[in-house]
Amino acid sequence: MMKIGKALGSTVVVSIFALALAACSKEPAGPTAQPTEEALPEPAASVAIEPAAVPTAIPAVLQGRWGIVDADCTSTRGDAKGLLTIDADTLKFYESAATLGAIQSGSASALKASFAFTGEGQSWNLDVALSSPDGGKTLIRKDTGPDAAPGTLTYKKCP
Repeated sequence: MMKIGKALGSTVVVSIFALALAACSKEPAGPTAQPTEEALPEPAASVAIEPAAVPTAIPAVLQGRWGIVDADCTSTRGDAKGLLTIDADTLKFYESAATLGAIQSGSASALKASFAFTGEGQSWNLDVALSSPDGGKTLIRKDTGPDAAPGTLTYKKCP
């Protein structure tokens, strides 16, 4: 009798273990359920990434009167050789001017573009990079091209 009880007890334990294992199984016990339309995840919305807008004019923070030295801003004799006046599409220097051409890149505080220069009976083209790293207090100018002066020029905003 004892042998039958042990055998029956072992069978019960194994059966309970098998049932517990079946309950934890990831497979459904009944017929395979098919997902409905409501259960299907929504497809991810495609996000269009637009390229940063290239300005169509010289940014406002770069416009105004700029001097290399303080006297460029205050001279009343017309000899402010380092004065640069910038508007939406023109750079005006002491003896020359440049008209905005093709814009290569830009932001609210920087611009790189081609400019057509004229002055003293001559004309030439340069690529000019303008930027203001401090919100309009200083202007950095770098010209590139065959007739460009080497280096960069730093201007201060005229009062």
